Amino acid sequence: MRIGEIAALVGVTPRAVRHYHQSGLLPEPARRANGYREYGIRDAVLLARIRRLTELGLGLDEVRGVLADDEGRGLVEVLEELAQDLARQETRIRERRERLAVLLDEARAGRLPADGPVSPELAALLAGLGELPESPMAAKDREILALLDVVVPEEERARLMGLMAGTARHAREVYPLLDALAEAEPDDPRVTEAAQVLAACLPDELGVEIPTAGSDAGSGAGSSPDTSLADALFADLAPAQSAAIHLAMRLVRERQEQSR
Repeated sequence: MRIGEIAALVGVTPRAVRHYHQSGLLPEPARRANGYREYGIRDAVLLARIRRLTELGLGLDEVRGVLADDEGRGLVEVLEELAQDLARQETRIRERRERLAVLLDEARAGRLPADGPVSPELAALLAGLGELPESPMAAKDREILALLDVVVPEEERARLMGLMAGTARHAREVYPLLDALAEAEPDDPRVTEAAQVLAACLPDELGVEIPTAGSDAGSGAGSSPDTSLADALFADLAPAQSAAIHLAMRLVRERQEQSR
């Protein structure tokens, strides 16, 4: 049989046969004098087995491991691992569908936040903020929260959002102070005032939870080896606003150290 004939017999494409040759799964048969490969029944049986294994969801490396075990003992182990992996995928899919059902209900009732689908923790935090007056800083704050909602690992998200929820009631006081710094210089006296007000409403734990950048990066308990997140958080802030938040975080860390 030529490559097209064995491919048609087994139900794969000639391209797949060539790929199995390149991957080392299917040995290349001897060639005729005219240069064409000549496949036999053993090649067809092996190719059919490769097809069945790949249809079960095994990767090529796993198929290679099964084929290398002449007694077939590796097949049982691989299939058990595959079954466990599929079970985990089913669990994740079920959890995602349950979450999607809640989001659909919220969207149909008009209760979905304008920020789009968010975690339950962030939804609760945004609900705690309530209706805020028009504030550029409030809008930026919501963007930062949405970013944290995505990049913070799920196991840490609830704790971090819980810490930040305690600051929601102070938002009306802090936002105007930060808005006023939009056109100010970093050495403006109002920077210190805004930082002190912000620090007063932040829990001590946030002094080490939120990364800082610039002059604070790499110093104190709040330093973080990864400044990319800090850069993203502060990228859109005016210099004076950034200075106020950096100072507030430093004040929180100092307060935390003093309480030890």
